[in-house]
Amino acid sequence: MSPKLIDVHTHTHFAAYNEDRDAVIRRALDAGMWIINVGTQKDTSQDAIDTAHKYEGVFATVGLHPIHSEKSFHDAQELGIEGTGEDKGFLSRGEDFDRKYYKKLAKDPKVVAIGECGLDYYRLTEETKAKQAEAFKNHIELSIEINKPLMIHCRNAFGDLIAILQEHRSLLSNKPGVCHFFTGSEEEAKQLMDLGFSFSFGGAITFAREYEKLIKFIPLDRILLETDAPYVAPQAYRGKRNEPLYVEEVAKKIGRILNKDFEEIAKTTTENAIRVFNLK
Repeated sequence: MSPKLIDVHTHTHFAAYNEDRDAVIRRALDAGMWIINVGTQKDTSQDAIDTAHKYEGVFATVGLHPIHSEKSFHDAQELGIEGTGEDKGFLSRGEDFDRKYYKKLAKDPKVVAIGECGLDYYRLTEETKAKQAEAFKNHIELSIEINKPLMIHCRNAFGDLIAILQEHRSLLSNKPGVCHFFTGSEEEAKQLMDLGFSFSFGGAITFAREYEKLIKFIPLDRILLETDAPYVAPQAYRGKRNEPLYVEEVAKKIGRILNKDFEEIAKTTTENAIRVFNLK
């Protein structure tokens, strides 16, 4: 039976859920939801797979988040509290993309996408830009090789990201993946749609009005739902740790923006997720 809703981008395998991970996941599953746990480096990618194998309706992605292409700030919600033993070695170590390692992980039947990968120009040097670009190209090539879609992260870098994708245009499938937490312009959305991509939106749309025009511009059959939990909880839960159950708030907000009922939003976005990620 198909789920009611699908959170296509979450991180319940992160350290933020070490105390109540099973309860958080079961709340979502019991409410008729499926979730995709997204890997961000070697350790969290393996953890996403391990978590997915414990539940029906939970899936994984594997990849190297662009911010982990260099040694960067330590995020306790992702990695655990540094120096306490809770981090379990999940350090932002400035990882080089190991294609052989990720290819092995990606062959797991619970893995439904490659990423999250892409470009993040929020805080970096020119040297790191080049390293991110090289890693992203390797993710794209791996995605093509094993025929699994991309889970893309992009911040302040859409021009370069689209240019790299266009270099691979002839090899991309007709459903090449999703740009998660999309913050680009209508023109950038159009260019990505021309390449076949879909877009996922999360809790930010419930309190940031600048998303409304963009959501009206993108066809509903290209829109998916996410939480990006534990980050960016929707308005009803602002200040609290986010979790997959709250993806319903995102669906409700999209319904209000598009003047469509909740059932239509839930049905269409769920069908979109099943199609893009080949969920079974």
